[in-house]
Amino acid sequence: MPYAMRLDQAGDPAVLHRVEVARLAPGPGEVWLEQEAVGVNYLDVMQRRGAAPIPLPGGLGLEAAGRVAEIGAGVDNVAVGDRVVYALGPLGAYASGRIYPAERLVKLPSAIDAEAAAAVFFKGLTAQYLLRSTYPVGPGKVVLIYGAVGGLGQILARWSHHLGATVIGVVSKPQSIARAEAAGCQHVLVWGAVDLAAEVARLTGGARADVVYDGIGRDTFAASLDCLRPRGMMVSIGASSGAPDPVPVGTLNAKGSLFLTRPGLAHHITDLGEYHARAQEVFAALSAGVIRTEIAQRLPLGQAAQAHQGLEEGRAGGTIVLIP
Repeated sequence: MPYAMRLDQAGDPAVLHRVEVARLAPGPGEVWLEQEAVGVNYLDVMQRRGAAPIPLPGGLGLEAAGRVAEIGAGVDNVAVGDRVVYALGPLGAYASGRIYPAERLVKLPSAIDAEAAAAVFFKGLTAQYLLRSTYPVGPGKVVLIYGAVGGLGQILARWSHHLGATVIGVVSKPQSIARAEAAGCQHVLVWGAVDLAAEVARLTGGARADVVYDGIGRDTFAASLDCLRPRGMMVSIGASSGAPDPVPVGTLNAKGSLFLTRPGLAHHITDLGEYHARAQEVFAALSAGVIRTEIAQRLPLGQAAQAHQGLEEGRAGGTIVLIP
């Protein structure tokens, strides 16, 4: 019988529990999807904690890959048996099977399996818009990336390096330096071990970074601003240490007419044409080896709580995939 991981209230990982669910007949525009691999993202953790509120009780999870098992009326973009992947849409990816809107499914190239797709799709789409739309990264640019050995961080580092940028990675411990270098970082700094802004200035001959991708939040925000060149771009992409304090607009002027943005994936893939175009670029980058599928852990779906605990404690070692 199909099952899903649900939560009745926000809290620690133990709030996630397994429930059996009925297999429903898809309605118009829907499919029943048999899921083969489910991606885990730090946003899942934020939603489970209550830091990013979601309707409760309910499901969790924003991406998965699998096969179309049944289609509803009017569905013509996919057929039974198609291998597909999705990101966003209705919450509830932590499931062995589910109803899902057909128009939000993307067919998988034959060379990309379900685990690889679930591991990279959400993070790859995020990296694509951050590097292409939020700030155009290319030759001569200096990019500063926090969490350079995390799932998203490694994709950002590899892709930025491929685009010709100088990549400075920030990690939390010295043991992560070699992995960050292997992911494409020319320079790696350990948070707390150095004066970050001073080191970035030294490494760049005083020029500093063109763009900072900061997923840490409160603990790193002030240092991130100080790492930027005049008219540089501060991109806040997460808040694992808590939400940053409000920034007086005059501070941005005083620090060099800086730009500040807090983008999100939803606003970059709502349009179906844009969604599919970004997806195809992610698939192309994966197929060409620009980015890689490096799955640190494969866990049974029923161990979603353990996956979350590992992420929160910094023990994940990279991307986690849940297998129904």
